[in-house]
Amino acid sequence: MSLIDTRTTRVLFTVLLFALGLGFLYIAHRTLIAFLFAIFFAYLVDPAVSKIERRAGGRGRAITVIYLLLVLLLSTFFFFVGPRIGRQAQRLSEALPQVIENIGSGQIAEQIGQEHGWSAHTRQQLSRYLASHRDDLLNLVQRIGVRAAEVAKEAWMLIVVPILAAFFLKDGRAFRQVLLSFVHTRAQHEFLEGVLGDLNRMLAQFIRAQLTLAALSMIAYTSFLGLSRVPYAMMLGTVGGILEFIPVVGPLVAALLIFGVSSLVGYKYWFLLLVFLGAWRLIQDYVVSPRIMGRSMELHPLAAIFGVLAGGEMAGVLGVYLSIPVMASLRIVWRRWRLYAEKKRFGPLNDYSFGGDLTVQK
Repeated sequence: MSLIDTRTTRVLFTVLLFALGLGFLYIAHRTLIAFLFAIFFAYLVDPAVSKIERRAGGRGRAITVIYLLLVLLLSTFFFFVGPRIGRQAQRLSEALPQVIENIGSGQIAEQIGQEHGWSAHTRQQLSRYLASHRDDLLNLVQRIGVRAAEVAKEAWMLIVVPILAAFFLKDGRAFRQVLLSFVHTRAQHEFLEGVLGDLNRMLAQFIRAQLTLAALSMIAYTSFLGLSRVPYAMMLGTVGGILEFIPVVGPLVAALLIFGVSSLVGYKYWFLLLVFLGAWRLIQDYVVSPRIMGRSMELHPLAAIFGVLAGGEMAGVLGVYLSIPVMASLRIVWRRWRLYAEKKRFGPLNDYSFGGDLTVQK
């Protein structure tokens, strides 16, 4: 009599393959992240490529035309706006050491307190508190610097991602057919085809919605900060718009960064700035985002927060950005698998599509 039967062997083999797959994903997660960003970039420019494909005389030529237009657009933007952002960033970097020194010594409390009419007792207490926590503040600044350096190391993706995206744009339909060729039964073919179709719609909605939200935030931040004469308005507005790409965490970091830098460099009307940041967040989250994003992610807030935290632990800032679409993709696979299992048990079901419900045909 065999000590391990066939069923147990299959289970152990499946668990081993699953563990090896997770190990590979962890080891090669940076390379996989580059490919995922390339897919996102491909979804972003695919509508423009498809629109001029016939006029350009082929998909390859259409991709070339769109890439040249993007390079021209970015070059124009950085030619007119880039120097101003660069000058503001340079002035801020030159002023930061003195600002940090003022915070560590408690002198910043005296300056802000005098500008806003705080009592001498309040200013003294805050100054003593900052001076007693000088080492903690310096450690915090160092950690922020290390994080910024880690993000800067990923600059190579700015070159690699568009190159990889060109392959996805050109041969994406062929990749789909190759994946479908691996399954042979009709039920499995329907399952995989449904998953790929839902993923396609979800990612297209997510990428275009995030781009729209980021552009609106950049315009809102830059316009308000410029009209309010906030120091470094162009740089802060641009950074705030870029951070809007990062789900959940990005908008909060942007608001803290704008408010913190403005307050520390001596902007007097901090209460007005605080009201604007809170009002814009409410407008963005409860008016603009639902109309643009809709129910495209179909994720509970707790699931979104878990995904963001887990993504940050696994891959830092890039993991935070990718967490929401990855969680939504897992949900799509799960719902399609339920449909596949129900079909095998009870017969045909109503077709499920991304954003719909799963019900049995009567």
